Amino acid sequence: MTTETKTRRARREPLSRERVVETAIRLADEGGIESLSMRKLADQLGVVPMATYYHFANKDDLLDAMVDAMYAEIDLPTEGADWKAAMRRQTSSVRAVLARHRWALGVMESRIQPGPANLRYHDTVIGALRHAGFSVAMAIHVFTLLDSYVFGFALQEQTLPFESTDRVGDVASAILSQVPADDYPNLAETVVEHVGKPGYDFGDEFEFGLGVILDGLERFREAA
Repeated sequence: MTTETKTRRARREPLSRERVVETAIRLADEGGIESLSMRKLADQLGVVPMATYYHFANKDDLLDAMVDAMYAEIDLPTEGADWKAAMRRQTSSVRAVLARHRWALGVMESRIQPGPANLRYHDTVIGALRHAGFSVAMAIHVFTLLDSYVFGFALQEQTLPFESTDRVGDVASAILSQVPADDYPNLAETVVEHVGKPGYDFGDEFEFGLGVILDGLERFREAA
């Protein structure tokens, strides 16, 4: 479908808050948050720029709604679920959302006007931790630790010098082939014995680290 066809179709569809957010997210996914402007958004929607201001006061208002849409995509803990399984599910879901919408990594935690999906996410996760027996203070510690881990790992994935995380071994092998292996014996051993082997995927490190964190938190919970 050509851009002209999309624009003609957009003109025929009624403008709604949901459609503005959906289009803004698509533009940010394609070109990054820096490329998003109210004028470009209006062009994609097939309307004059002032029409978008009927739904959003400014770009900050729009960003709040876009972030809330990201939180709405996260799988929330269900009532009565095992807390470790619930935390594993929701952190993995956050990681997937950040992978789908790479621009969201620097935006999701920066908004000061949270929407209903954002508030529901925080309330539900804290509630699941409280139901599991964590104190209020410990629930916040756990929430912060898990958020820091998943956002940090997502940032690391996004800044790798290649698109697919299963290419770490290839890149590491190529780098080591250019320097004397005897000078860096531990790195050479790592490539030969682990990351350079077929099937290695850096993304799998997420599950290992998450498991270590959850097992450690379980000991805190039992002690309490």
